[in-house]
Amino acid sequence: MTEQRSIKLHPSWLKVLGEEFDKPYMTALRAFLLAEKKQGKIVYPANDNWFSAFDKTPFNKVKVVVLGQDPYHGANQAHGLCFSVLPGVATPPSLVNIYKELDSDLGIVPAAHGCLNHWAEQGVLLLNATLTVVAGQAGAHQNQGWETFTDRAIQALNEEREGLVFILWGSYAQKKGSFIDQQKHCVIRSPHPSPLSAYRGFFGSKPFSQTNAYLTSRAEEPINWQLPAE
Repeated sequence: MTEQRSIKLHPSWLKVLGEEFDKPYMTALRAFLLAEKKQGKIVYPANDNWFSAFDKTPFNKVKVVVLGQDPYHGANQAHGLCFSVLPGVATPPSLVNIYKELDSDLGIVPAAHGCLNHWAEQGVLLLNATLTVVAGQAGAHQNQGWETFTDRAIQALNEEREGLVFILWGSYAQKKGSFIDQQKHCVIRSPHPSPLSAYRGFFGSKPFSQTNAYLTSRAEEPINWQLPAE
């Protein structure tokens, strides 16, 4: 599989998802992305960050899954982890609200940056349904094949792992994660942290303390949600 040698994907995930790269939908997706670039379109994130969520959180180390929809479509924002931006980039509104809930839930003062690498390194898979987007065009790469790939990743976690926490914010994430076996895993649902919906039930939903209570109940190390300084 020559494609595997050209992508940055943790070996544990390649073992689970490697065959996906030989399937027709992925061949079509690859052709689509090449065509987009040939047309001069700017695609976010950079190529080597498309699979960052998988690379930073190995399959066997996943404890928590947070499902997003699309990468950020502004300059220098997306780096492969849902809701996260690199240090030095203004914290986006949804993440500002996530930080507010984190403060309300656990008393953790919001970080001065929006980089969530620290969460990913502890086992929080920050996975968007679609892994690329065109600059300035939200949702531009939906329904081109990425959703099939990320569905397969979620299915593998659902079937091959036990005791994970799936955090499903908003109707899109809840629909995508509707098949998760709640006898094997903890599923936390609430409205999306977007400014459009956060006041409809996201605030006060306490996803972070719920997550850690579940992990602790299974004798797992809880997530340290406190982000380090830049």
